[in-house]
Amino acid sequence: MQTKAQANPADLISLLKAGGRRVFIQAHNFPDHDAVAAGFALQYWLQHFGINAPLIYDGEIERTSLRLMIAELGIPIQQCRERDLHEQDYIVLIDGCKGNKNVTDLIGEEVAVIDHHETHSPEDVRYVDIRPDFGSSCTVIHTYYQSQGLEIPQQIATAMLIGLNLDTALMTRGVSPADIDAYADLYRRANISLVNSILRNQVQTRDLAFYRHAIDSIQITNRFAFCYFPQGCNQNLLGILGDFLLALEEVDFVCLCAQNEKRVNFSLRSERDDWNAARIIQSVLAGVGFGGGHKEMAGGLIPNAALFDPRKIEQAFLRELNII
Repeated sequence: MQTKAQANPADLISLLKAGGRRVFIQAHNFPDHDAVAAGFALQYWLQHFGINAPLIYDGEIERTSLRLMIAELGIPIQQCRERDLHEQDYIVLIDGCKGNKNVTDLIGEEVAVIDHHETHSPEDVRYVDIRPDFGSSCTVIHTYYQSQGLEIPQQIATAMLIGLNLDTALMTRGVSPADIDAYADLYRRANISLVNSILRNQVQTRDLAFYRHAIDSIQITNRFAFCYFPQGCNQNLLGILGDFLLALEEVDFVCLCAQNEKRVNFSLRSERDDWNAARIIQSVLAGVGFGGGHKEMAGGLIPNAALFDPRKIEQAFLRELNII
């Protein structure tokens, strides 16, 4: 994947102030903790320089733990349909990239992208800061505070530490030296009691049926685990279930997929360097869907469920992993 070198945060400030436009921060659709926390932190950082930027998203807030984080920390985030967007508005994308299928093309001009996923760098965006070696977008924003010598309040640090922990699976996945630096700094500033409460309470009793289905239906072939949820399962829970199954000693790669209305969502986890989850999902879904992420974790989507056959998809993964 081609990505641009990390950008200079001072350039973002100059860009947004010179335009004289309204500014909005847009998280990816159905945002997770990292997207919301990074957007919240970016919003506060921009306010320090006199730039007011409401945080918006499309889709739904699916996880109860994320709704709790938003409520406990008073994070001002709104559904995009609650804002009257105009063509001349500036949009800063956080934890997602222009052109990605999980980022709605809202009214307004996308002038900035801040992300940590492996993705193509958009040529028509004026400010691009994509750091795929970082474990979370919260870590990217942490470097912004460092670059300007700005103190991080407890409220912001708490959200960022939650986002960092969950995107790195408690600092066990895709962790860089910058993530470690951010963790150490945020830990001493955050409300650790709230952080631990949210990190420990990611599952509800209603989720247990999905665990039961995964345990009963999982297919393991040469360290590759596959499970299909025909009854549907939201993307965030698929990720939690993927981490759960990856903990099995006999498993190095997990693919979970679920039919949600007319679409099929995928969640991948990998523990092997030679099994790059982002590249594998892109190869398997070429021609029928889309995917991306990191070598350790990735997601994907087939927009038309009529094109999905679980047996054929499982075989495609086995071929891509050189198992058959």
